[in-house]
Amino acid sequence: MSDHLIIIGAGMATGRAIEDLRSAGSDIKITLFNAEPRGNYNRIMLSPVLAGDKTYEEIVTHDDAWYAEHDVTCRFGEKVDAIDREAKTVTAANGDVLSYDKLMFGTGSNPFMIPLPGHDLDGVIAYRDLEDTQKMMDLGPDNKCVVIGGGLLGLEAAAGMAARGVDVTVIHIMGHLMERQLDEAAGYLLRKALVDKGITVKCSANSQEILGENGKVRALLLDDGTELPCDLLVMAVGIRPNVKLAQDAGLAVGKGIHVDDQMVTSDPDILAVGECVEHNGAIFGLVAPLYDQAKVAAKTLLGENATFVQKELSTKLKVTGCDLFSAGDFAEGEGREDIVFRDPARGVYRRLVIENNVIVGAVMYGDTADSNWFFGLIKDKTDIADMRETVIFGPAFQGGAAVDPLSAVAALPRDAEICGCNGICKGEIEDAIAAGSTDLAGIKATTKASASCGTCTGLVEQVLAVTLGDDFVIPAAATVCGCTDMTHEDVRRMIKSQKLTSMNAVWQECGWKTVDGCPTCRPALNFYLLADWPLEYKDDPQSRFINERKHANIQKDGTFSVVPRMWGGITTPDELRAIADAADKYMVPTVKVTGGQRIDLLGVKGEDLPGIWKDLNDAGMVSGYAYSKGLRTVKTCVGTDHCRFGTQDSTGLGIKLEKTLHGAWTPHKLKLGVSGCPRNCAEATCKDIGVICVDSGYQISIGGAAGMDVKETELMVQVPTEDEAILVIKAVSQLYREQAKYLDRIYKWMAKVGLDWIKEQIVDDLDNRAALVDRFELSQTIYRHDPWAEHVKKAETYQPLANLSLEAAE
Repeated sequence: MSDHLIIIGAGMATGRAIEDLRSAGSDIKITLFNAEPRGNYNRIMLSPVLAGDKTYEEIVTHDDAWYAEHDVTCRFGEKVDAIDREAKTVTAANGDVLSYDKLMFGTGSNPFMIPLPGHDLDGVIAYRDLEDTQKMMDLGPDNKCVVIGGGLLGLEAAAGMAARGVDVTVIHIMGHLMERQLDEAAGYLLRKALVDKGITVKCSANSQEILGENGKVRALLLDDGTELPCDLLVMAVGIRPNVKLAQDAGLAVGKGIHVDDQMVTSDPDILAVGECVEHNGAIFGLVAPLYDQAKVAAKTLLGENATFVQKELSTKLKVTGCDLFSAGDFAEGEGREDIVFRDPARGVYRRLVIENNVIVGAVMYGDTADSNWFFGLIKDKTDIADMRETVIFGPAFQGGAAVDPLSAVAALPRDAEICGCNGICKGEIEDAIAAGSTDLAGIKATTKASASCGTCTGLVEQVLAVTLGDDFVIPAAATVCGCTDMTHEDVRRMIKSQKLTSMNAVWQECGWKTVDGCPTCRPALNFYLLADWPLEYKDDPQSRFINERKHANIQKDGTFSVVPRMWGGITTPDELRAIADAADKYMVPTVKVTGGQRIDLLGVKGEDLPGIWKDLNDAGMVSGYAYSKGLRTVKTCVGTDHCRFGTQDSTGLGIKLEKTLHGAWTPHKLKLGVSGCPRNCAEATCKDIGVICVDSGYQISIGGAAGMDVKETELMVQVPTEDEAILVIKAVSQLYREQAKYLDRIYKWMAKVGLDWIKEQIVDDLDNRAALVDRFELSQTIYRHDPWAEHVKKAETYQPLANLSLEAAE
């Protein structure tokens, strides 16, 4: 191991290399030069800083304290002027000469400036670093800006300034925007979205001269004679590897600094990483391969074997709130076919390029939720002959069954890449979860997944949701989601006070920012409307989570579990025989008794669900709703029927309660327990609602939990009769439905409103209790049904493609 490593450039690649060295225990002396007067920050996030969504401090990846803690000598704001390879020294701009044992280039790239007349005027800038960003941020609403370049960087610059009220015009020489990532149709949709946001876009426009006055830019002149006035002109037309220092030092240089598979240059003591390198003829602008290079370089310095391999990359971008995805080769060619899906009303476009029944390229605009699935098909060269008819619609319609993105995530292998920026696969995230990282912050800290550009955040949360199941808690946020500035409480008040009885009405009256919501807000709105207006509102199955849509719990391998209901934990020999026969017939690999006194059939294939439901239905069994945000189970002990200590018929009451609450949708899952005596064999004191039978009646407690949080119930009331106990439980269930935030368990809702307030509504105000019971029973007349039986009836005539538009072009 060498003694002194000098690194030139404090960028994202070299920053990751330092992290890897220190995390491996290396104590090598490190000196870090950087031309910018600061250390490593996430350049990907400059656009959110420009738009005002983040501050510079929030995108700093390594602050002064980090460098100090990791024993890195920082020389920020200092350039290296020369390298003497024979003497193994570098000369700093101030004349200091430092010796090195190993040297690493991380000099990045320089923005390309078109040599137009006037390009050196004051007010003509690139979009490359924090100083450029600050100049754009200094523009006010009365200023005008012209951006030359309709690629990602130029559009992000335009979007950020437009968000600040600046009058922005984008000039692009090609016929459509982002031509390297998007085809013409997707480019058109992107242009339309930008124009709708107030940005002027001119394609097929050629710049001729930058006009100035008193040494400062005043306008851009196009070759057709058009003058575009501007106070600032931003050139965002590409980058070039910064190789001058390496070239002067005599290193092998082409488009970039030549490196081998170990990131070593033509000098065995000098390495290079990042945008400045050229590897096997390729140069790099995306962060994912840069991080791979950093990992390999660190291992090389540590004396370990490592090889940098260029991977096929996808591009998933977000420009001004528009989701874009492209991967593979989507150019036209002999023997290639297109499958195209357009939904103009929703602004959704998908195009697949197919060659010999293999997808070789994909372009998506407006809805990129399935992009990882498509990218997997491209990388694996999957033969799509058997799913050609439905492949354009993504995993949602494969195998004849509608699923959710969670299903696709569950079916991904452990080596499937989740975070492209950091090269983190699904298995690494699962291992981190198993080790105790059970939220997004923990995953970011332990794996770095979602810690860079953030576009994979939703996918990481889906892995968390699939792995943790009901124990996964969606991060709390002040607003419902990014579609609105309103909180859950605000939206519920509007739904009630304005009698909003449809999602369209909510979106209109509450000023939703999106056309039709998103996967976060739609399930919440669906529940709120269902709970408040059961007669007027029709449940929208597509606005439910995967498990509720499939009427079964998805498992980590993409199969499902089927749990028939056993009322109060009671079953019969006939039911047991039906379960055993179904397990044999459908080759169910695992049959397990659950903690809720039921039998779970695990590992059922998606295509077998309708069949197994029918067989169990024919035996008189119904869905146990083990997947629902609603009643799960009512756990019981044997009570007075068999127990020497039983004071009441706990089994009978449990069965009555389960049949009463069966099918009731609630903000989160609802579990009950009824114990026949204070010995509490049914564990009623850690349930959402618990009943303890005593000689004088029934003690009803609420707010328990036994998941990631462990809570004991708190006594709400004791009643003398079984009938009154059922009425109280109906009332508290309805109050919870009407008042709680979606995905809050009862104990979280109770912490917000207080047990005393709940008692006032139900124990003290008997008229209000009766009204709550009436509303609960009304809702049950509409929503208490068996989804298994209904699905079996519909399955015979179900045609998943009937209402979808498909275009195929030879």
